[in-house]
Amino acid sequence: MTEGFDAHTGPPGYVYARIADHVAQQIAAGELGKGARLPGEAALAEAYGVGLGTVRRALDVLRDRGLVVTLPAKGTYVL
Repeated sequence: MTEGFDAHTGPPGYVYARIADHVAQQIAAGELGKGARLPGEAALAEAYGVGLGTVRRALDVLRDRGLVVTLPAKGTYVL
C-alpha cells in the first residue's frame, strides 16, 4: 500500500494531506476497489511512519471527500 511512497518528502504541505492524496490516488487507479477494507489505524500509522493522529486526520479527509466510510468496530471501507 505504501511501496515507494514517503509521506515526509515532497513539496511543502501537511503529512496527513499527502497520505489522504496517496490513498485517493490508489482508489482512483483501482488499486483499492469498491468495498476494499483499509488496514486499521495503527497499521496505517506504522506503514506510513506517522502517528495515529496523522492517520486519523487523513481518514477524516477521505471521509469528507466521500471516498471511504468508517463503520465503528468494523473498519474503514472504500465507497
